[in-house]
Amino acid sequence: MTENFITVGTQVLELFILIAVGFLCGKTKMLTEKAVKSITDIVLYIVCPCVIVQNFIRPFDQEMLSGLLTAAAAALCIHIVSIVIAMLVFHDKIPEKNRVYRFALIFSNCGYMSLPMQQAILGSDGVFFGAVYIVIFNVVMWTFGVWLSSGSGNSVSAKKIILNPCIIGMVIGLVIFLTSLPIPQVISGSITFLANLNTPLPMMVVGYYLSQTKIADAFKDGKGFICVLFRLIVIPLLAFGGMMLAGVRGTVLLTCVIAASAPVAAATTMFASKFDNDAKLSVNLVTLSTLFSVVTMPLIVGFAQTVG
Repeated sequence: MTENFITVGTQVLELFILIAVGFLCGKTKMLTEKAVKSITDIVLYIVCPCVIVQNFIRPFDQEMLSGLLTAAAAALCIHIVSIVIAMLVFHDKIPEKNRVYRFALIFSNCGYMSLPMQQAILGSDGVFFGAVYIVIFNVVMWTFGVWLSSGSGNSVSAKKIILNPCIIGMVIGLVIFLTSLPIPQVISGSITFLANLNTPLPMMVVGYYLSQTKIADAFKDGKGFICVLFRLIVIPLLAFGGMMLAGVRGTVLLTCVIAASAPVAAATTMFASKFDNDAKLSVNLVTLSTLFSVVTMPLIVGFAQTVG
């Protein structure tokens, strides 16, 4: 058991060293807001789809397809349970705060924080199953998440869901996997080079945003601690328990637990800003959960590795 905790802890520590580099770059002005937005676009529109496609370049395997469907069902159930809990727990009198608390509890940073960790701990199979978790995340975020943040269903757009880069990458990857389509080395090699950027770039972006916030403010919000408690501990443990009861084991189990145990999604701030909710609160929740996740993620994932 100790070895599992040490292994996971080492992987998380490596990610946080990259975050520290981004933090220092932000403090020394080597990274600017404009540069970070460009990096974010590169990661979202190029790197993430390449990560997904890269891990789908493999011969068709019925067992892997079955695992993919199981991961999709688990991801959907985890989001539904999270929504129910968020709606029951938070009833702030200020709608702009209430929406942020609920959004932060529901949506984890399953792209930026989870994919690098899934790659490090579980290899290509982890990213293979992690990709479908991200697809479910995006579908729920651009439907329920938009409704929650805007207070209305008028902002929900099917076009935004369909044209999401990760979903496009998933469709391309599925075609390659289901047909066992041979991909020339010159193309697969280029995809791999781009996919390798998925770990350092997102971690540095997280570090930059941490450098731009007043960390002390995040520790003054009692409700924020409750939100982070549910996001980092309660939700992943419920996900682990539910999947164990359903008979889910192995790589699919650990992939979903890693995704569910990630800190508050960076998209929380984007949505808070877009729909005129409390953006400062969203930054505090992202900051607080990211800091605590250096301890909680190794504990949760190490526990899941040992017991599952």
